[in-house]
Amino acid sequence: MKLFGTKAARQSARPVLARAWGAGGVALGEWPASYEAQVRAGVMQNPVAQRALRLVSEGAGGTDLSVAGVEDAARVMRLVTHCSAGQGLVETLASHLLLHGNAYVQVLAGADGLPGELYALRPERVSVEADARGWPAAYLYRVGESVTRLLPENGPPAGGVLHLKALHPLDDHYGLGCVGAAAGAVAIHNAATVWNKALLDNAARPSGAMVYAPGDGSVMSPEQFERVKREMEIAFSGAANAGRPMLLEGGLDWKAMSLTPAEMDFVGLKAAAAREVALAFGVPPMLMGLPGDNSYANYREANRALWRQTILPLVAKICGGLAQGLRPWWPELRLSADLDAVPALFEERSALWERVAAADFLSAEEKRAMLGIG
Repeated sequence: MKLFGTKAARQSARPVLARAWGAGGVALGEWPASYEAQVRAGVMQNPVAQRALRLVSEGAGGTDLSVAGVEDAARVMRLVTHCSAGQGLVETLASHLLLHGNAYVQVLAGADGLPGELYALRPERVSVEADARGWPAAYLYRVGESVTRLLPENGPPAGGVLHLKALHPLDDHYGLGCVGAAAGAVAIHNAATVWNKALLDNAARPSGAMVYAPGDGSVMSPEQFERVKREMEIAFSGAANAGRPMLLEGGLDWKAMSLTPAEMDFVGLKAAAAREVALAFGVPPMLMGLPGDNSYANYREANRALWRQTILPLVAKICGGLAQGLRPWWPELRLSADLDAVPALFEERSALWERVAAADFLSAEEKRAMLGIG
């Protein structure tokens, strides 16, 4: 008995299954290597990574900041919170640090010699030009064939480029982002999505096999094999033709087939990959709606952990880098997040205020210092 004319079909080359998915052109199951491919596969085509990025970057961009150490605090606040081309500076820098591990800010001086605008440069377009001793001498900003040479932070009146970077244990000039660490989990999650879509298009299982058993041991000719396959694809395959009765010719028999539940269990595979993606971005899986997370008692604790462990450290890194780069103009400048304005920390801050207010052995100045009030 021959199964669907297998031997006859071997006479002609079998077409290669399409493996490319989406607009990124990455083969199914392969991990994207370049930064642009990783961003396209993760942020633009993966809902888990995109939501995790938005939670962190929008949370950082919406954090209220406090300015201290300068007389014209309003000007510094407008400079830091200014939106360039519709994008907030802190939110853009947070996304660059999270994905690429590097954030570059160009300081544009105004007519009065003070910084007039802080502009975030796309990190994948910037490269470090080191001197003979290995120290950064300039930054090269490439857009197509155009290359612009920018100097590091030089202070007034030239301005320069501020470089903020995440810790990279093996590189002196560039930081380490999380999009590379999440590339494997993103590839698995996207591949499982494509696989489940293919199963859904085929009624979620291989419905069966056409068996050719004429009784005399003969096999189908290549023309007969192609005709039967073409008729099956046109009239009976796909979800739109589910349940449609079949009319078989002599010698053809239909054998129903199905996959085991273990072979169809892609829900658990996708959930595990989604949890790894959320872990790479520093977001508790509970906030992403992922099942199986019992690390937090409720959403309130998970939200507090997101702010304490991910958003606030990122905002502190951005504020520290901006303040250091602007100190040539304002030597005593200090930028920090206003913790009293973070809704997720209301309970902690209220308890701190109560404890400090009840401490009679502290002076008013000491209480203000403990609460972070200048």
